[in-house]
Amino acid sequence: MILEILEYPDPRLRTIAKPVDEVTDDTRKLIDDMFETMYDAPGIGLAATQVNVHKQIIVMDVSDDNSEPRVFINPKIDVLDGELEAMQEGCLSVPGFYEDVKRIEHCRITAKDRNGEDFVLEATGLLAVCIQHEMDHLNGKLFVDYLSSLKRTRIRKKLEKLHKQSA
Repeated sequence: MILEILEYPDPRLRTIAKPVDEVTDDTRKLIDDMFETMYDAPGIGLAATQVNVHKQIIVMDVSDDNSEPRVFINPKIDVLDGELEAMQEGCLSVPGFYEDVKRIEHCRITAKDRNGEDFVLEATGLLAVCIQHEMDHLNGKLFVDYLSSLKRTRIRKKLEKLHKQSA
C-alpha cells in the first residue's frame, strides 16, 4: 500500500521516533508498505517518521535497479572516519530541492533487520550519507536544517505555496 509522505514544513516531521520494542507482522507490513512507497516516489531511503509513524524504522535501497533493499530498525551509528564529505541531497519530504550537505563519509550502523535480528554494517559513500539522512528523520531533523536560514525560508515558502495551490 502506498503511504502518504509528509512534506516540509509539516510539524509532524519534527516528532522524535520511539524505539521498536518487538518486530511483529504489523512491523513487517509497515516495512513492506514503506518500500512500496519509497520505490513509487521514487526515492532511495524513507524513514517511518516521513509516513507519520513515529517508530525507529528506515528502509533504503541505493542500488540502480532496486535490488538491494535494506531495513534498519532501532539504528545506532558510530563514526569510523571523521572526514566530512559534501554530497548533494534531496528528500521525499522536501520534493524538488537538492542541496549540498556535509556528512561523515564512513560509519558503522548497528540495527535490527525485518526479522528482529541484530546486525552490524559498515557504510561508506552514498550508503553512509543516506543512513545519516534517514536517521536525522528519526530525530525530527531534516536536511534543510543544515542550510542557511535564508535557503531554508525560501524552500519553506515555495513548498507552502505549492501546498496551497494543490489544496
